Amino acid sequence: MSKSKARVSVEVRKGDINRALKIFKRRGFDSGHIQELKDRKEYTKPTTSKRREKQKAIYIQKLKTIEDKDERGDLKETPDKKSKRK
Repeated sequence: MSKSKARVSVEVRKGDINRALKIFKRRGFDSGHIQELKDRKEYTKPTTSKRREKQKAIYIQKLKTIEDKDERGDLKETPDKKSKRK
């Protein structure tokens, strides 16, 4: 794990190990340790990770474009296919 991440620790109170485990899991997830562990399980080529990031950026940009068009009122509703068949 990277050196920049803080260690996660939990104090067990009143012998309630289930509660402490629940808190530990949440803190581990929030700190990013669990995601880093999952990423390190298998190697991904740099080209694959770059392609995935690019696809994600394209998707986010499309969503923002649709939201902007909706706010401006440029987004028109398409007629139903059933009405065209008449």
